[in-house]
Amino acid sequence: MNLLDIAKQNLVSEIQGRYVTLEMIFPFLNNLNSDFKLEVVGQSVLEKDIPLVTFGRGSKKILMWSQMHGNESTTTKGLLDFLHYLNSDSSFNLYIKENFTLYMVPILNPDGAEAYTRVNANQVDLNRDAFNLTQPESKVLRRLVEQIQPDYCFNLHDQRTIFGTIGTQKPATMSFLAPAYNESREFNEVRMKAIHAINGIFDSLKEVIPDQIGRFDDSFNINCIGDYLTAQQIPTILFEAGHFQYDYERDIVRNFVFIALISAIYTINENVIVNNDLEKYLTIPQNSPYFFDFIYKNVQIIENNQKKIINFAAQYSELLKDGKVIFEAKIAKIGDLEENIGHYEFDGFDKLFSAENVNYPKIGAKADFLLNNLLKFCNGLKIND
Repeated sequence: MNLLDIAKQNLVSEIQGRYVTLEMIFPFLNNLNSDFKLEVVGQSVLEKDIPLVTFGRGSKKILMWSQMHGNESTTTKGLLDFLHYLNSDSSFNLYIKENFTLYMVPILNPDGAEAYTRVNANQVDLNRDAFNLTQPESKVLRRLVEQIQPDYCFNLHDQRTIFGTIGTQKPATMSFLAPAYNESREFNEVRMKAIHAINGIFDSLKEVIPDQIGRFDDSFNINCIGDYLTAQQIPTILFEAGHFQYDYERDIVRNFVFIALISAIYTINENVIVNNDLEKYLTIPQNSPYFFDFIYKNVQIIENNQKKIINFAAQYSELLKDGKVIFEAKIAKIGDLEENIGHYEFDGFDKLFSAENVNYPKIGAKADFLLNNLLKFCNGLKIND
């Protein structure tokens, strides 16, 4: 079966873009058929409901959650598309029912989702609260883990556009991790179960995004939910949805989240750990933050009355305005960019930089400037020739 085609066919069209809130997804959740159980399992700091969707009656139990960080919505969209597929009359639907029980929290941090922030309403990063358990949302997740006793957990996140896969000069469009369970980052049977599933995901995704699949850093922190759960002997997979070429709204990347979810489930059901699993997992390129959204090369400036040729970079920041996420490009680095790549790159061909009556870029300034007073750049992009 062509998973990319299936992903596109099951896209929940009413949920698009970067801004995804509880209010937006509830109409979809409420229209799921009677095979699904929808319930509220707790409330956020600001007393917003935290929903849980349950599907299937099989013996293998998977607990998954998205938008633990409120501004990381790509995996939520992929999860909704996955639910849409389960809601259809397909053989996959029956396969899941017979083999799995899926427990899915589409938005764990509804306050952060509404405010489009990483943290919750108490300004706490929930992914640094797994052990201390200071926040109501963290307690909801812990309670679900204790009640369900899942065989696997899927921890669904986004990562920034800065990440690429080492050795490929391409963005890390999807990255994965089998989290460590101790400071030594040793590999035990629990990690190997997660690794086996990640290898299955990798085999599927490499057909559609070759060289754009990364392996996330496995530094250990017991307050990170994946590390905590692995230490509790629960195989856990970190999903990180990243950048695909020019897809800043991440409505292409959601297709790859969909593929990853289905591939993980099929691989888990096989339940056959092979001898070269670790070797294969370690060949997945690691993530590295070497990308900028924009790089401008060979630009002339005037500094201390001297002409000089420089390179500089700009990076988008994401701002919530009138219910929509807007991207604002600001100058982020000036100087040596030999080790960096831009999602957009421009050669200035020694043309003179000017912006607000100065002839040199400033860190933190908006990426609005002219070259030779002719080529205009607005919000990072060239808007005329």
